[in-house]
Amino acid sequence: MKGIKTILGVFAAASLLFSVNAFAQENNNRDENGKVVRGAYETNKAFDNMFIGVGAGWNAGVWNWFNGKTFMDDFAWTDLQGKGGPAAEIYVGKWFTPAIGTRIGYQGISNVVGKFEFKDAFKKQNLQNYFHGDFMWNFVNSFWGYKETRVWNPALYVTAGVLTRGGWFWETIGNKKTTANSEFAAGLGLYNNFRVSSRVGIILDLTALVTKESQYGGKGKFFFPMSATLGLAFNIGKTNFDRHSTITPVVIPVPFTTEQYNALKDKVAALEKENAALKNKVAALEKEVAPLRNLVNGQTYLYENGTFTAVDVKAGAPVSIYFDLGSAKVSAREKAHLEYFTNNIATADTKVEVNGYADKATGSAKVNQALSEKRAKAVVDLLKKAGMPESNIDCKANGGVDIFNAPYKNRVVTIEVK
Repeated sequence: MKGIKTILGVFAAASLLFSVNAFAQENNNRDENGKVVRGAYETNKAFDNMFIGVGAGWNAGVWNWFNGKTFMDDFAWTDLQGKGGPAAEIYVGKWFTPAIGTRIGYQGISNVVGKFEFKDAFKKQNLQNYFHGDFMWNFVNSFWGYKETRVWNPALYVTAGVLTRGGWFWETIGNKKTTANSEFAAGLGLYNNFRVSSRVGIILDLTALVTKESQYGGKGKFFFPMSATLGLAFNIGKTNFDRHSTITPVVIPVPFTTEQYNALKDKVAALEKENAALKNKVAALEKEVAPLRNLVNGQTYLYENGTFTAVDVKAGAPVSIYFDLGSAKVSAREKAHLEYFTNNIATADTKVEVNGYADKATGSAKVNQALSEKRAKAVVDLLKKAGMPESNIDCKANGGVDIFNAPYKNRVVTIEVK
């Protein structure tokens, strides 16, 4: 029974290791609020997150555990029950998500026939070849979130495959030669990966199988091979998983009381009523503004009975540009008057007469004549700059005058539309 106790001891130690360390590793992949984040994860390429592994260890088996009697009694070898022998394995697998993976592999396990002594252990072995496929579940990543740098990653797995006994074709049991038997086998396992680096892990693989005792020439009872192997696993391709960056956080609504619900309902009704009133007001304004949409800026219109009619307006009186004493410079204020005339009254076809004046009471006749010419020329230059053709401008300088009843009114240039 020593071999069985060894295997069961390894299982118990692994369980204890899980209970001690699982919660110790809980502080990973938490958000700013301290909550565990579990995905979702982006899908990796076909050959990413793959692994290959090899291992060696020890195997033990139990025959007819349910009735306490073995078929080997027929051969007087009752001491076979509970013996063990070397085990080895090789496998390849892939993780599809941080929690779900599969693998396929070969496991060579053995059981000692007769009293076990190390010096002749391999002379008394019943070799078993187990070709299997496994479905693996990393429960730590499922419950505590994926963490690439986690040291210990345990995964439970369900295994199933074909178990053949005795070499590849036959084996001698006692004094009887029998052909190698093949039986379906299934079981459970615990795959422990202790991270060394992103590419390498130390693996403790624990497996318990069940198959028919006919593997050893029995009469259809059950046989339970168990093995523990220690080895290495090597990761291939991309070794980690990335979370989706566009995950929308889940918002949990806060429940409302009846009073709060009714208050919000009333507020919504009031806002809907106000919105309807605003829509009516907008419609009325649209109707009022509609006639103005086609009006041209700067054009003069006559409005009668809701209709706008464009009209040409000519100045009814001359435009007056006043100057300071002895100056021919057009002030900023007077330039504004002139700009209004060129922008709103004058057109490309408008013809004007420009008359320059000076104050007769100030200065000589010769000085006043020259000053009236300069003032008239300054206004003409501005009209030309505004786009009025020179051929449409008739310019005159009238010297000093006293015709506007005040000295400052005589310092002027008038523009009259013909």
